[in-house]
Amino acid sequence: MKIMRKHIGKIICIAVVMFIFSCKDNTKSESKTTIVKQESSKNAKDILGNPKYLAMSYGGYRQVDHDVEPTLKELKEDLKILNAMGVKMLRTYKVHLPQASNLLKAISELKKEDSNFEMYVMLGAWIDCKNAWTDQEPDHNQESERNAVEIATTVALANEYPDIVKVIAVGNEAMVKWAASYFVQPGVILKWVNHLQALKKSDQLPKDLWITSSDNFASWGGGATEYHVEDLNKLIAAVDFLSVHTYPMHDTHYNPDFWGVPASEKSLSDLEKIDAAMLRAKEYAQAQYKSVHDYMKSLGINKPIHIGETGWATTSNGHYGPNGSRATDEYKEALYYKHMRDWTNAENISCFYFEGFDEQWKDAANPDGSENHFGLINLKSQAKFAIWDLVDNGTFDGLTRDGKPITKTYNGNKEELMNNVSAPPVKH
Repeated sequence: MKIMRKHIGKIICIAVVMFIFSCKDNTKSESKTTIVKQESSKNAKDILGNPKYLAMSYGGYRQVDHDVEPTLKELKEDLKILNAMGVKMLRTYKVHLPQASNLLKAISELKKEDSNFEMYVMLGAWIDCKNAWTDQEPDHNQESERNAVEIATTVALANEYPDIVKVIAVGNEAMVKWAASYFVQPGVILKWVNHLQALKKSDQLPKDLWITSSDNFASWGGGATEYHVEDLNKLIAAVDFLSVHTYPMHDTHYNPDFWGVPASEKSLSDLEKIDAAMLRAKEYAQAQYKSVHDYMKSLGINKPIHIGETGWATTSNGHYGPNGSRATDEYKEALYYKHMRDWTNAENISCFYFEGFDEQWKDAANPDGSENHFGLINLKSQAKFAIWDLVDNGTFDGLTRDGKPITKTYNGNKEELMNNVSAPPVKH
């Protein structure tokens, strides 16, 4: 997801901090970082692909203003809710803001409060090209100087919380070429992946920590041949697994061949048309996953492939709404969520679903923009249709978000919900 965008431009890189971190991380003469003894025998290999450890992408931001960070109390509320849902592996995106470090602190404190509490993290390091988020032309062949600080901070957090941080992801959609504001060439990601792998070998990171990059399926070789470069091939060989993004919902607008109602389905009821379309959406995601697998195998490489991000928004006043592809509503989100969980659990694939909770800063000027509505729980502490059954089963009993109990959208009235659901357009 394109979730950082203009907000990165607000960050000021302080030269002294950069110097300290870069020296700490890059100078071989420095003493090795002390690694805290791990408290848990579980590692990434045990967790990823294990249906007992559902994965979720997580931000936790409540406010329109992205500068307002979630508090420790708010993070703990969310962690308890996610844990109750069976989610035990979270993915973050960046470490230059307090959210990630505070999340790790919150998990650590909850573990001390309850020895049965279990939560792990794929810690994301944000990677940019030179001049990203500035008034200068982005230089996609060079990287931002700040990347070194991001990596150093990620290393420090992984060593501070080795019982929690089980994966480091270098970059978020940092190689895909439609990320025109900031994308880098695969060689930049390869450089930092190799750097982290070297730290593992020299005992400056836990040896069972897995390293990856989290990117669009096309960036992993599953798309156009322009991505099939030698540095990508080396990257696939260097990572411990591939973290692949797939978004059929976006392609209901950008590549809608799979989405529209074909002639053979015109006689179906609207509900049957929707059900058929959502099955095709699942198959579309599976095809993108397979395209990455096939490219990897063509290189003679065999690594695990997990889904680093996928999701389905429930509201849109743009491309995906009633006047567009008609993709967004709670019924379709519920079908997609179930399809993806069923498929990935059966195949022992981790699926970092995007996302647990709505966030309203992503399209701050447009409250009904789709980017604000990918959550399974909205900002009113209401569970969307996809997880109404968890409310019924008492999963959230005794838990609150922002002081409110978790209730159902539409007051649990499915008939009212379905009034806002429409079938995809008919193909012409």
